[in-house]
Amino acid sequence: MSILHQHRCPSRSLTHVPASPRQSPVALLTCSATTTKPRSSRDQLVIEPRLETKLDPITPVIPTAGPPLPNDPSLQSTWSHRAWVASGYAGYILADLLSRVYHWGIDNYGDSSTPVFGSQIEGFQGHHKWPWTITRRQFANNLHALARSITFTVLPIDILCNDPVIQGFVTMCAGCIMFSQQFHAWSHGTKSKLPPFVVALQDAGVLVSRTQHSAHHRPPYNGNYCIVSGVCNEFLDKNKVFEALEMIIFFKLGVRPRSWSEPGTEWIEETDETQPQVTVY
Repeated sequence: MSILHQHRCPSRSLTHVPASPRQSPVALLTCSATTTKPRSSRDQLVIEPRLETKLDPITPVIPTAGPPLPNDPSLQSTWSHRAWVASGYAGYILADLLSRVYHWGIDNYGDSSTPVFGSQIEGFQGHHKWPWTITRRQFANNLHALARSITFTVLPIDILCNDPVIQGFVTMCAGCIMFSQQFHAWSHGTKSKLPPFVVALQDAGVLVSRTQHSAHHRPPYNGNYCIVSGVCNEFLDKNKVFEALEMIIFFKLGVRPRSWSEPGTEWIEETDETQPQVTVY
């Protein structure tokens, strides 16, 4: 068998790369061979290049973009998500409760000579006499004492605990406690002088309002102690929870709370002569 001259294949390989360092397209050749005796075209030997496509195992397959289905798992809440939300809300509620415990204790027990809390007790008694002075304190002046206490309390917890849910709970609770004095100050301000977002939060019940807290500054001075949101006040006052605690302390220790006595001069609010009087309904 001989190869016709016009169908001879070149002696070089089918794929020829020029010697030039510059890249050039790969030459793909198709050769056919026949015998000296002509045959039908279907007997011709045809060499055709074929491109075989293989998936690259390294390159990830990108799915077709489109909106997720209604039951797509990525749209569902997990228990971790729920724990985060619940821990934040629990921290917020606990902060309001703790602000009541602290405020109730400071108002009813001890005096200026009490260790650790003496200056705070004296300050809160002064606050009942001149409540409007808290609105004149600058932001840092009002919060620095609580900020210092919160820092030394939260830092060890942050170092020893790596659970994000617990950290979220502690962060929310500690943050609300630290800012409680500012929330308290806002509850003594008039709406016309407060930032609009503060008024909106007070009206929504997220922060303690002027109307709610003003009841604490009226006789018999034994309720509405919460100064974060006031959300715990109604339940605790209605069920006389802290009055029961006062009875337990009295029978166990013989100590009477100040709220059982007629308010003295240190509890009677004086008038701010520098400001026009505002009646809260």
